[in-house]
Amino acid sequence: MNFKKIIEFIEPYYKDKDIMHNMWHIKLVKKKIDEIIDITNYRINYEVLILAMYFHGFIYSDEEKIREWLKSNNYSQEEINLIVKVAWESQRNEIPETIEGKILHDAHVLEGGKTYLVVKTLITGSVRGQTLKETLNYMKNNVLDRNKCYLPETIPLCEEMNEYADRFYKELTDEI
Repeated sequence: MNFKKIIEFIEPYYKDKDIMHNMWHIKLVKKKIDEIIDITNYRINYEVLILAMYFHGFIYSDEEKIREWLKSNNYSQEEINLIVKVAWESQRNEIPETIEGKILHDAHVLEGGKTYLVVKTLITGSVRGQTLKETLNYMKNNVLDRNKCYLPETIPLCEEMNEYADRFYKELTDEI
């Protein structure tokens, strides 16, 4: 895996994203992937997992370009299909089937720990120009209790994160 070539390919896709979905986001997801791998004993294809992580932020808009890039970098059709599948499995609404997809999905959900979900929601709302009331409404309808993890090792972490977000939301809305 040639990281320099990968970074050259993916950076343009992340440079214009908001501050919660740029290359820093990729680093946070990677950190969480490594933490999950450290607490589990799954047999995985690490290269597939990391490539899918790099592509997860634009798989939905540029899957064909990703496939072309992988092909031009000598990945087999079977490898390409698996990388694309795992990238799709990372999306929050997807139910991952592969172990790599479960790890990536759960790392994406848990990327910054239990407080990060709240911070990310508030900052993203601000970046989108929403009022606090609009952001809290979005949080209530689209974030609270919507996050799910699939690995037995990460489910308790996700539950803790969801409980924290619920408490935060309730305390904040009760006060304002």
